[in-house]
Amino acid sequence: MSGSKNDGLEHMSSRDHSGTRILSAQTKKTNPKAAAGAAKPSIAVIPSSALYAAAAAHMDGAYKYGAHNWRISGVRASTYYAAVQRHLQAWWEGEQLADDSGIPHLGHALACINILIDAETCGKLTDDRPPALPDGWLERWRELHAELTEHGKRVSAEPFTQENT
Repeated sequence: MSGSKNDGLEHMSSRDHSGTRILSAQTKKTNPKAAAGAAKPSIAVIPSSALYAAAAAHMDGAYKYGAHNWRISGVRASTYYAAVQRHLQAWWEGEQLADDSGIPHLGHALACINILIDAETCGKLTDDRPPALPDGWLERWRELHAELTEHGKRVSAEPFTQENT
């Protein structure tokens, strides 16, 4: 805890690995529940717009398949990984809403990730991912990226985006 104000409040903050403050809370010294709550992950940091988009997609799935069905039937990781990719690609290519539901693709992607996390937590995820790549594979791509970035500093064209087309 940090802070030196004498206002009857304890000023709490968390810091990331670099020391940057990422969350602060004020709790009354006389309220032990507030101090205990401040030490737990805060749901308040999740943007409401993202929660509502995910909730809409979860409701769509609940109407179609039953709420929390994966906790009973289980799911394959590949099914939801592929669905996340489809929804992200559709959004990336400019489609905001899914044709079948009218719900934002990003909400569907969040719902898919939520289901993966929950199914894994509940022991209902069939991990059918391919065998892992060998150690060091990512470092080779980072090195290539650094080379391309250096080349791009010498030869650079403006990208075409939604805003400048």
